Amino acid sequence: MQKFVEVEQPRDPREWVQILAKYREPSTFRSIWELVATLVPFVALWALAWASLSVSYWLAFAIAVLNGGFLVRIFVIQHDCGHSSYFRSRVAGDWLGRVLGVLTLTPYDVWRRSHSIHHATHGNLDQRGVGDVLTLTVAEYRARGKMGRFLYRLYRNPVVLFVLGPSYLFILQNRLPLGLMNQGWRYWTSAMGTNAILAFVIGLMLWLGGLMPVILIFLPTSIIGATIGVWLFYVQHQFETTHWTKSDNWQVHESALEGSSHYVMPAPLRWLTANIGIHHVHHLYSRIPFYRLTEVLRDHADLAEAQKLTILESLKSVRLHLWDEASGRLVSFREARMMALAA
Repeated sequence: MQKFVEVEQPRDPREWVQILAKYREPSTFRSIWELVATLVPFVALWALAWASLSVSYWLAFAIAVLNGGFLVRIFVIQHDCGHSSYFRSRVAGDWLGRVLGVLTLTPYDVWRRSHSIHHATHGNLDQRGVGDVLTLTVAEYRARGKMGRFLYRLYRNPVVLFVLGPSYLFILQNRLPLGLMNQGWRYWTSAMGTNAILAFVIGLMLWLGGLMPVILIFLPTSIIGATIGVWLFYVQHQFETTHWTKSDNWQVHESALEGSSHYVMPAPLRWLTANIGIHHVHHLYSRIPFYRLTEVLRDHADLAEAQKLTILESLKSVRLHLWDEASGRLVSFREARMMALAA
């Protein structure tokens, strides 16, 4: 006798709010355990890299690069704190986020504000520019002059986006509350407080070990973590069938589901990135702790299958640069040029 697997019928994205609410409550024990399971290996690898300096600079560098993966996981925990999903107490989550922000070189309160804007406006063509990857429409790109097109092509170049960009963002740009400089003392306190602690830590490293721990441990760990983080953020929203529309037709839950990918990774990478690849569910209901996102996929087959993006497919997304409003998809510069010639 043939067996049939019951599959949920597609839902209106707005219906998911009530359905996913039951997954929002964090477990204090689980949150503490996930924090310990992340920080202990991170600190241990830091210590091992430092000890390896007396054996081999290359060995210390390799350990530091490996530790960049744990820094990504630290950032995702900080990210959950920013959504008030990690602890029941928002105060506890905020202070944990501020402490972790020193490790990730990210002023917590500044980032939390810009990230909340990202969640509130993602996919809205009329509200781009805060907390997102700059994306022009085909028409906007064509309307630019030669210099404007050149600068946009330079910005979207993989070397700039994934090699130079992450270092600039986390090491330089994060030192000032850019975008929020006129919005109150809180953001200046967050940025300057993080900078002061970082300056003390780096000074202590120089005093205890000289320049090599900074060059071979601190910088590689930070840069690798930043690079992986930027790549993950890119593939979470920059894929061919993502979602962009004007304000008149924009709806937050529709944009959350259709404009965020489900990045499918092997189990070790999924653990190291703290399930951030289940991004469509996160955008639908950001109060769900990262360790409960897999429960959602387990219980809802339609979400488990929605917006899947494999690692191979994500590599192909690097060549997509412009949003074509006519076809409703991201296209390459070459495709845009061919469409212009055809027109």
